[in-house]
Amino acid sequence: MTDNLKAAVVQAGSVAFDVEATLAKTDRLLAEAAEAGAGLAVFPEAFISAYPKGLDFGCRVGMRKPEGREQFQRYWDSAIDVPGPATEALAGMAARHNMYIVMGVIERDVGTLYCTVLYFSPAGELLGKHRKLMPTASERLVWGQGDGSTLPVFDTPHGRLGAVICWENYMPLFRTAMYAKGVKLYCAPTADDRDTWLATVRHIAVEGRCFVLSACQVMRRSDFPADYPVADAMDDDQVLMRGSSCIVGPLGEVLAGPLFNEEGILYADLDIGEVARSHLDLDSVGHYSRPDIFQLNVDERSRPAANFISDSASRETDATNTGINEKNECL
Repeated sequence: MTDNLKAAVVQAGSVAFDVEATLAKTDRLLAEAAEAGAGLAVFPEAFISAYPKGLDFGCRVGMRKPEGREQFQRYWDSAIDVPGPATEALAGMAARHNMYIVMGVIERDVGTLYCTVLYFSPAGELLGKHRKLMPTASERLVWGQGDGSTLPVFDTPHGRLGAVICWENYMPLFRTAMYAKGVKLYCAPTADDRDTWLATVRHIAVEGRCFVLSACQVMRRSDFPADYPVADAMDDDQVLMRGSSCIVGPLGEVLAGPLFNEEGILYADLDIGEVARSHLDLDSVGHYSRPDIFQLNVDERSRPAANFISDSASRETDATNTGINEKNECL
């Protein structure tokens, strides 16, 4: 275990619906973070290669418009396969820049899209992924629901690394599961740019006694194609998402940010020993949890739609890197 880590939270916008251009931008941002000495870089939700802010995909209750199907095709075409060429490119970047990368992507699996976080190691490995469990509101039109098989945390020299996406952070049982897995580097890629987001991540840091690294995009009209329908009346500088990225310590102190209305990289030197010191008076899944009263079970079996014809043996629980016991009991 190493006691110090320079972390980078990247606040930037996708080159919407263009995977290659977004990957090129990613490489430039990682080079900047590496030059600053960062060993971990966290990117926003759906960075590769778009958060479709404002689109309704032509859907109303009981009806779908042809133009909405065209919009979905463009979104599907700009999603990535996991694993695939884009993940190979990102793994190469992780190795070249010698850092852990936590990256928000839109993943396609057969005909379904998922809002996914990918993890890469400095050795150039795709460590794993987390699929968003609960898309929020109209996100459910275009994103499938993840299942319990992609709730990993990963051991690093700086402590366990994990991610919870956007409003998954308002799922108390999911947060508890992550705390029980021993997460120290709690990443929160998001599309929430409201003033209230800082209060959310500060609460999580205090509750979980962990470092919280939250990355949000900054997006303007100019970041989207000319025919992007939600922005017809907007000028190129109109902000569609204003950021809110930040880094918070385990006692709730704001170490960097929040940053609004501009692209930038936030840095913080993390004293990993602060996690242990913060547990003097609170361990929400340990001495403060009252397991004689409260218990949480987590089902980590895989049930992806693409495997619906697989036999039951292929859906057995994979407990690798979970940090919880064989019965998947957190508390």
